[in-house]
Amino acid sequence: MAGERILIVDDEDSMLQYLSILLTKEGYEVHIARSGKEALAKAEESEYDVVVTDIKMPGEIDGLGVLAGVKKIDPSVPVVIRTAFASQKTAIEALNRGAYQYVEKSAKNDEVRLVIKNALAMRRVQSENVLLKRQIKKSDETKEIIGHSEQFQRVLKLVEKVADSDSTILIAGESGTGKELVAKRLHYLSRRADGPFVSINCGALPKDLLESNLFGHVKGSFTGAVRDQEGLLAVAGGGSFFLDEVGETLPATQVKLLRALQEREIIPVGGTKPRKIDVRLIAATNADLEKAVSENRFRADLFYRLNVIQIRLPALRERKDDIPELVEHFLTKFTVGKEPKTLSKEAREAFMAYDWPGNVRELENGIERAVILDDDGVITPEDLPERVLQGGRGRGSLVIDTPGMTLDQLEREYILKVLHHTGGQKKRASEILGINPSTLYRKLLAYGLLHESTPAEAGVKE
Repeated sequence: MAGERILIVDDEDSMLQYLSILLTKEGYEVHIARSGKEALAKAEESEYDVVVTDIKMPGEIDGLGVLAGVKKIDPSVPVVIRTAFASQKTAIEALNRGAYQYVEKSAKNDEVRLVIKNALAMRRVQSENVLLKRQIKKSDETKEIIGHSEQFQRVLKLVEKVADSDSTILIAGESGTGKELVAKRLHYLSRRADGPFVSINCGALPKDLLESNLFGHVKGSFTGAVRDQEGLLAVAGGGSFFLDEVGETLPATQVKLLRALQEREIIPVGGTKPRKIDVRLIAATNADLEKAVSENRFRADLFYRLNVIQIRLPALRERKDDIPELVEHFLTKFTVGKEPKTLSKEAREAFMAYDWPGNVRELENGIERAVILDDDGVITPEDLPERVLQGGRGRGSLVIDTPGMTLDQLEREYILKVLHHTGGQKKRASEILGINPSTLYRKLLAYGLLHESTPAEAGVKE
């Protein structure tokens, strides 16, 4: 295809001129480099569809060095080796190291044209496969981003606009607004979509362990460091790293993060040698980082490095037009393989009237709870959390038709129903119930639910 870019590497001007004329006549965009060092510098700066290099060149980097360097920069670029007949053994070694093909310097023009044509055809097929895989990943990994309100559509348009850059992104928004889903969409819309997406929540780890997880550590650097461990920033090489709740990091960790962004290198805990990293950083926060900077709780220089492009996610109360669509999505999600359920008019009004301080996550949990409690296929205000009713027009409408049952009996039955829904998984059940797993465990002991053997209770997992 005309216009495809070819880099020719040779230390002889006559060979550069010959190949340039031959390939330019074919409609290709030809670039030249007179040494291996110059070739790799150009490959770092620009993308090429094929690299053609002489195998023997003076200087530190010969043709095999060009091959290795180009493959490190972009493994999909076909490299054609040009060799004299006497050095075919070396050319075969180049094939074993990943070269696409080799041609003798005495090869006729038609043979050179054919090799380049085939190399470009392979390059196009590989690019199409990468694009197809990226599209499949996009449709799979971003399918749960739901919202057609004007506020949310502005966010998604901004995401699509900045996704394919390597700029650092800061996603700001309250808890439960979908920051990680947006981070994944940024990744799968980017040129790094085939690389890993690695994430860590800075607030979920003890602060003294966060640094080790981010940057890795060397054996013996602290008690329990029995072997070298690679940091997650290195694990994410070639992909994206999502740093959630970045405002929870300690000052010492912030210094290291700043270095990672500025120098694109990290030093493991207890180590002395820096290691280069190739990763796009996406950070997120539910805190006011500018306020934290003014109060000296967060480094100003790191904030400005993180805040290259900011994406602010609206709270659910700011995009209530999306609530009906989200409700239908979660109803479908929690009734897969079961009888479908609908919402009564009163329940829908209660959902629309409530402000949802926990945002989409709270809405999801509310729907899951309602699906568990409902018995007749129509979710009514009686199936909704009391806070939803008290916060909206359904205030005071909660009625439980359980005559003769004590409060303890009601609690026991509700716990049983939630456990049955979760297949006995206490951690998930505690999330739905809104209590700590340890509190649930104590209630199970108090109600004797760890020893009974009725069908619902038999599924309780230790």
